[in-house]
Amino acid sequence: MTGLLDRQLLFVSGKGGTGKTSVAAALAELAVRQGKRTMVCEMDAKGALAAAFDVRELTFQPSEVQPGLFAMVMNTEDSLKEYLRLFVRIPLVGRIGPLARTFDFVADAAPGVKEILAIGKLCHEVRERHYDLVIVDAEASGHIVAQIDAPRAIRELVQVGMVRDQTDWMLDILGDPQRTGLVVVTTPEEMPVTETIELVAKVRDTTEVDVAAVIANRVLPQWFSAADSAVFQSLLASEPQATLATAAGAQVATVFEAAALAQARRAVATEFLTVLRDGVPPAVPLVLLPELFTRAGGRRVVSLLADALHDEVSS
Repeated sequence: MTGLLDRQLLFVSGKGGTGKTSVAAALAELAVRQGKRTMVCEMDAKGALAAAFDVRELTFQPSEVQPGLFAMVMNTEDSLKEYLRLFVRIPLVGRIGPLARTFDFVADAAPGVKEILAIGKLCHEVRERHYDLVIVDAEASGHIVAQIDAPRAIRELVQVGMVRDQTDWMLDILGDPQRTGLVVVTTPEEMPVTETIELVAKVRDTTEVDVAAVIANRVLPQWFSAADSAVFQSLLASEPQATLATAAGAQVATVFEAAALAQARRAVATEFLTVLRDGVPPAVPLVLLPELFTRAGGRRVVSLLADALHDEVSS
């Protein structure tokens, strides 16, 4: 984990609903705690990152959501405008709506065109060292490969010229495991674990991006040791239950039912964590984040996750 935050560019992906935005925000907060000037970028612009930091709205221009931590959202028009200004040297004033619509039409016919602008923006921030670390709240697991592989796809389509030249330095950044990594977020459940194993294999087989870590989120605590579990099972028998009910009331049965359900959920989660560990190469770190048991969201949850990540770093 220490090496993870020593990189310059981290993509955070995972199946929808696993908490990848919260984890991306927590990684960013932890990096800031370690003294790193950090930017986190939301790629799908759904507003989840703004909610994570308890701010109203984020834009393409990074804003400081806390000292040393900047956040932004990606969009096609602004990224195209910046690309033309920085690399094509075309000064643009105001909106470029017609050009952006034309670009959308072309992009639909040429896979990787939209993605290259987004990836180019992020790689540019890394190359210029505007931040010590750029963290990307990336697309979900079904789309992340196309996103991070866009420079290579464009390079194969365009054989010569300025566009091809631009992909060279992007690929240098993306393919350097000391600088760039992918973090995959999952939960200890069947579908997320299956998708995570497939995603890790696909990224390693078809892209140059290093899989830096797999983070299993919302892991229930281990309620009982093996010895405690044996005692608990013996107390579920009818005679001990009757004795306990006489001493403490009929609610004892409800308490034991809840404890048994929690223990069963942890046992199932443990099985899926074993499948996950066996399905991911041993060189890829597996990090466990606890179930927070809170309905709240926002900065408080981000801070709690950052605390848990810190514990993983320190252990």
